[in-house]
Amino acid sequence: MIRTAHSSGRLVRIRLGVYMDADLWPADPREQHLVRAAAELELTPSAVLSHESAAASWKLPSPDFHSWHEHPVSVTLPRGGGTRSRTGPAVHHVGLLSPGQITKDDGGRPVTSVSRTAVDLAAGRALPEALVILDGAARLLCAGMVANPRRSDYANPKLLDSAREMLEQASWTRRPCGLKPWISLADPRRESAPESLSAGYFHVAGLPSPQCQAAIDSPLGRLYPDFHWPDQNLIGECDGAVKYADATAHVREKEREQVLRDLGYTMVRWLAKEIMLTPQLVVARVTRALG
Repeated sequence: MIRTAHSSGRLVRIRLGVYMDADLWPADPREQHLVRAAAELELTPSAVLSHESAAASWKLPSPDFHSWHEHPVSVTLPRGGGTRSRTGPAVHHVGLLSPGQITKDDGGRPVTSVSRTAVDLAAGRALPEALVILDGAARLLCAGMVANPRRSDYANPKLLDSAREMLEQASWTRRPCGLKPWISLADPRRESAPESLSAGYFHVAGLPSPQCQAAIDSPLGRLYPDFHWPDQNLIGECDGAVKYADATAHVREKEREQVLRDLGYTMVRWLAKEIMLTPQLVVARVTRALG
């Protein structure tokens, strides 16, 4: 009966031994990944969604051109439950997870916490890539501490310290990962993966640390540039397609830039794809602008 239903298209095979009504199969690729993850949990009840699957669940930013849901399903099993391996369509990790590092996602699936997910994925990466994940996690953690997060909440030093502390605590049970110095650089004010990559490359290059999304009063109201070096009176903007989603966005951005130039600021710009593909060119451009 199952073979017949599958052949006729009434059932979708999620993985070997697990099927789903075709009418319930989601169209969204991220949701499809989470359905496959749920199927893996059905076959390994002691497992917890982790790594890329947990990042897909939490919607953490990815440091490259691939979304987390494009990776195989990843779960973590308790020690003694097996060995780290690739089984069928899923990757099995083995590790120690404290009770505080396991929670439920919106679909009721057991999943590693935001902080543990972040340190699992950031460990072993270069600083710019790790910072994408840590910044995104810090932003989620700060948002979780207030009822209705506002821009000012991400700049709140107490919330920032708490988020960094949660990330650091999560790293204690995942040694060695050497993330403490990088966790201290995590900043929830950075709003996108390209901004975090940029900050990471600037730090590696030894450039002065910029302020991120700092408020500047102008005739257009309060503006929040991506990067601001107050000592050099320099503003840096990382441009991505998301900024220009409607027909008037580009015009508004040009007006905003002109207002800042009229206020005496020097501007330096780079594209999101530049910081991802040719970061050395962006660093050189910013270095020249800093004088």
